Amino acid sequence: LEFGQLIHFAIELAGVSGRAPRLLHVGTASGDQRYFNARVNEAGQYVGVEVSHLNLFGMPPSDDLDDYVGSHDVVWVNGGSVANLLAVWQVHDIGPVMRRAWQAGVVLGGISAGSICWHVGGPTDSFGPELRIVTNGLAFLPYGNGVHYDSEARRRPLVHAGVADQTLPLTYCTDDGAGLLYRGTTLAEAVTERKDALGYRVERDPASGKAIEHVLDTRQL
Repeated sequence: LEFGQLIHFAIELAGVSGRAPRLLHVGTASGDQRYFNARVNEAGQYVGVEVSHLNLFGMPPSDDLDDYVGSHDVVWVNGGSVANLLAVWQVHDIGPVMRRAWQAGVVLGGISAGSICWHVGGPTDSFGPELRIVTNGLAFLPYGNGVHYDSEARRRPLVHAGVADQTLPLTYCTDDGAGLLYRGTTLAEAVTERKDALGYRVERDPASGKAIEHVLDTRQL
């Protein structure tokens, strides 16, 4: 395992100087697998990043999660089941902790479930092979989010249907390897670590009631 360009981009955004960047890896969506935590540790050591983990199975690492999460420069949430992630986070009241860290300047990021969670919601296979739309995301970002846009053919039409029937608001989507940078709640740019991977904006046309997709200018990292 090695850190890709999107993680390095998140670390650069934190603007750390004079010490090793501190990255908090969150593996809730895949059950806090210790073997994977070890791989993330090794990847961090290789590039000089200090890695910690927010393990919630079987108990949180601290009784002061505000201090624990807020002491890091970047929070990176891994993929898996976004439905399970949101359920476990609700039990431990993680949402407000993440919001306070974000407001204090911690860079929040992630992949797949770790992208959807910051938005209102989006398509997920958390419930089985048939995709469903979740709408109970943390909604720090008041948009829908579509991931794996180029690699899983059923996701694009479900995003379009969700935006058209207003299950989802304005929705930003990414091909695998692409990412979205928000400053506050405003989309600043789409970036990619993989050639030809793009970002997209899907919005509802009020006149026709149909979803309209726009390709975003996507910068190669």
